[in-house]
Amino acid sequence: MSGQNTASCKVEFRRGSRESPDLDGVPGRLVGRRYPAADMSTAQSFLFLLILLGAAATSLRLVSRRTPTVPYPVLLALGGILIGLVPGLRLPPIGPDLILLAFVPGLVFEASLSLDLEELRRRAVPITLLATFGVFFTVALIGALAHFALGLDWASGFLLGSIVAATDPIAVVNLLRQLGAPRGLEAILDGESLFNDGTGVAVFAAVLGTILTGHPSFVDAGTRFLYVTIAGIVIGVAAGAAAVVVLRLVQDAELEILITLVLAYGSYLAADVIHASGVVSVVSAGLVVARYGSRTGRLKGTQLHGFWSLLAFVLNAVLFLIVGIALPTHRLLDVAGLALGAYLIMFAARVLPVYGLLGLTDPSGSSIPWRWRHMTVWGGLRGALSVALALSVAAYPGVNPNVSVIAYGMVVLSLIVQGGLLLPVADLLRLRSRTVV
Repeated sequence: MSGQNTASCKVEFRRGSRESPDLDGVPGRLVGRRYPAADMSTAQSFLFLLILLGAAATSLRLVSRRTPTVPYPVLLALGGILIGLVPGLRLPPIGPDLILLAFVPGLVFEASLSLDLEELRRRAVPITLLATFGVFFTVALIGALAHFALGLDWASGFLLGSIVAATDPIAVVNLLRQLGAPRGLEAILDGESLFNDGTGVAVFAAVLGTILTGHPSFVDAGTRFLYVTIAGIVIGVAAGAAAVVVLRLVQDAELEILITLVLAYGSYLAADVIHASGVVSVVSAGLVVARYGSRTGRLKGTQLHGFWSLLAFVLNAVLFLIVGIALPTHRLLDVAGLALGAYLIMFAARVLPVYGLLGLTDPSGSSIPWRWRHMTVWGGLRGALSVALALSVAAYPGVNPNVSVIAYGMVVLSLIVQGGLLLPVADLLRLRSRTVV
């Protein structure tokens, strides 16, 4: 990572003409002295990082209003990269656990809660195909092409495919809302990105698990996939049902917010502890609560949705900055050619399943127009979840260390190239204004 190899930030003070007395714990300004040099504590270092991220997010938000063709998340990622390249700037290390535990549950739950369930049911078949077979085909295609074209071994190729196979709701959902796309297209991309997020993490856990055994096999990976998926669904549905029971008993907006917060992060943690898919669990729990809100109308237009929208905005802003800051710039330059080749492979692997599966769903193009299909291909961005998975494999001795860096490069290229051109492509396809199809 660029400049994050230590958790401390140096703060230099000028010394006076006389030695400062030993006044540990007494603020310098109260005694008129300054220490020659002081290391920030962990808490101070973390607070400094939050202040830096907040200031950068605010500044880039103002910039985004003057550059409407570049989506805000893309500006955040680019801003994070620039911050990470500042010489001498030392920030706390950013690991996969921070992204997975602090950000993903809240963002995935908010996406589940805000789904248009009626439109989702109308588009259930294409969403299901893309979120299941689409993920499997993508992993297989990336794995095979990475092996033959880039020279990676089979295990590394499939692991790379599983890291970046799923489109990331953190990267896509916000852009869709800014886009004002047709409701049907939004439902397909929104639903696919949410559900294949869970599928992709489950596939990743299965592939990594079978690699770490030392004897990779499809049977072992398949068994692991079924376990992490089914266990995640069971935990999420059970937690969501319990939350609905409690929600029926309360009429207080603040309590509703607290209950759903506990549900989002608690369901993720419960699944993660037993090595099931926390993302699948959160999606399941969120859908249970969303269905309750849809049937009763109690949760619509309340403070609950306002709170989750605000939380998602803040989490997204901080997260995309972190994605840029954590970029392993120097290591990425060493494998830049492989990363570019892998990105082209990833894009090609997106094309085949999307056109093939949507073609099976609607051969005539009446309910899923071709321009929707083109945007489904282009809008298949990768984001922070793939970064977290890439960072997590770097710690395992049995994994090719280049896989992590290449995957990170693929995510950054996806955000910059596809994300940066998303709005112009939408205009070219005449998708910017919402229409009924």
